[in-house]
Amino acid sequence: MTQTTHPPRTESADGAERTGAASRGLSARVSLGRLFTPPSTEFVMIASTAVLLTIFGVVMVLSATSAKPTAPYADALRQGMFAAVGIPLMFIVSRLPVAFFKKVAWPMLIFGVLFQLLVFVPGLGVSSYGNKNWIRVAGVQLQPSEFLKLALAVWIAFVLMRKQSKLGTWHQVFIPVVPVAVLAIGTVLAGDDLGTVMVLVLVVLGCLFFSGAKLRLFIIPAILGLIGVLGFALSSENRMKRILAAFDPSTCDAEKECYQAVHGMWGMANGGIFGVGLGNSQEKYWLPAASNDYIFAIVGEELGLLGCLLVLVLFGVFAVGAFHIIRRTSDPFVRIAAGGITVWIIGQALFNIGVVVRIFPVMGVPLPFMSQGGTSLLSAMMACGILLAFARTIPAKQKDAVAAPRNATGTRGSTAPRKTAAGRESIAPRKGAASRKGKVARGVVLSERSETK
Repeated sequence: MTQTTHPPRTESADGAERTGAASRGLSARVSLGRLFTPPSTEFVMIASTAVLLTIFGVVMVLSATSAKPTAPYADALRQGMFAAVGIPLMFIVSRLPVAFFKKVAWPMLIFGVLFQLLVFVPGLGVSSYGNKNWIRVAGVQLQPSEFLKLALAVWIAFVLMRKQSKLGTWHQVFIPVVPVAVLAIGTVLAGDDLGTVMVLVLVVLGCLFFSGAKLRLFIIPAILGLIGVLGFALSSENRMKRILAAFDPSTCDAEKECYQAVHGMWGMANGGIFGVGLGNSQEKYWLPAASNDYIFAIVGEELGLLGCLLVLVLFGVFAVGAFHIIRRTSDPFVRIAAGGITVWIIGQALFNIGVVVRIFPVMGVPLPFMSQGGTSLLSAMMACGILLAFARTIPAKQKDAVAAPRNATGTRGSTAPRKTAAGRESIAPRKGAASRKGKVARGVVLSERSETK
């Protein structure tokens, strides 16, 4: 019988095994640490305001649509269902890594454009108030241009991220961003939805601005864009009447093109400081878009000035959290995409509120998170999820950059390894400890000298 002998375990093999086990334990602790790391301030600000505005919006949609003679709660229930899907979707998207959004930038743009083209398919496309910007699938009406806003922000950020060192010249900044964006926005413009077109232009300008390109490069494109918008507005008599009515209300017919604008202002005036009470609005019986474009007027009438200020404060907190991400990140993709998304949501909110208080002409853009519309709500929640994913990258970077490493005793100090004469790594002592040891050594030497004398 032969006896099998195993080679003796060497010290290096034992050390390698202990090192591997230690590294596995360290990786497990790091993973658990990331899982239970408290969220950053930016994460809390964006997530809380998005959820509060969404819940507030469902309540106001319920109040605004309760005036319908048939199925008064159907619209609110549908909006609540979209909110129940959108809020978890926001947190699911927030768990995705930043690298994922970089990989799907091109697929998102292609899907967004193809989805928008469905509005021109016979049997699918739906027109409303002269705009052909919706599709109807299985009895549910969707607005593809809402997803196009998010797709453009992510795609432009990906393209400009790869050209950070070349953004000093105009052709590197605008090509291929501007031609592709013009083609994508043209699919919306073909449906005569000028309000959505203006929001999409804001997204493009926001991404270009936060890319770090020189401001002088925007002068000529801004002038050309303004000329294009004016030309498109002049091509429609109805649009011109709405624009002129915003600057000169005396030329506006309250029974025709200014019907909603006048009733919206009456609702705001009727609310006063404290409002007439939730559910007691009178203008919701007269406003055709009380739960959509003019939901802020219902807020002003039922909850008064205090309710309007609450909405403005929530959007302000959202903007502060988003701008903190833009300021603190070192990733150009995160900065550009977050800038485009922030300009989109805050700019659209200002457009909607400005229309209600008659600062801007009627544009037909919803109030983010609050207006009735499942597509608008889902796209806004997905955009917030991306911002939350960006916010998750902030604490780790700031902690690594600011916090000093700790040694084995738990105190701050240099723990850089150094090579000994035997070739093994050892931890360098702290400067304070080394100086104390030196003083002790010098004291011992002096005492020995005195004894010899």
